[in-house]
Amino acid sequence: MIKSLRSATAVLTTAVAALVLTVLGPAGTASAGVLDVTCTPPSSQVDTFTPPLSMTPQNVTVGITSQLGPCVSLSNPAITSGSINFSALVPGLSCLDLLQSGSITYTIVWNTGQTSTVSANYTVTIVGAALVVTRTGTVTSGLFTGSAVLQVITGPAADVLLCTAGLGTVSSTYSLVTLEITSL
Repeated sequence: MIKSLRSATAVLTTAVAALVLTVLGPAGTASAGVLDVTCTPPSSQVDTFTPPLSMTPQNVTVGITSQLGPCVSLSNPAITSGSINFSALVPGLSCLDLLQSGSITYTIVWNTGQTSTVSANYTVTIVGAALVVTRTGTVTSGLFTGSAVLQVITGPAADVLLCTAGLGTVSSTYSLVTLEITSL
């Protein structure tokens, strides 16, 4: 019963997250410049946590895998998709950290073989049943160097909220992604 309730909750929160993304749409261009590339859902991101996050801080290997696409670039029409693969051991991590702001540096590998390294700050908010992570930053090297980055990652908040209440763990999250890179 609990497993089926949890599955139903996951389906519902995924639908709500998709609805929030549809209603809110992309968060807007990162600046008043020229849009270099935009990627929209079904672009997605899976975050994995080994061991699973709990309320007890522990050393956790965090893996981030993003599949970006479809992507459209007027300045580089050959770009149609991209990916992000990131892994790091994070000391003292708990599920409470999933609700904290911070910074991250990651590299996007485009389908053309070109790369863009991004340094960004992020904020985390709960919107209805959705966990929304908004990253704003700059491409620091590679394709689109100097351009502004806006990435919005939207997924169900249920498991994270249960964990922060001490009622479960988080082994992974699945989210939809929008990405905009804009020349300044």
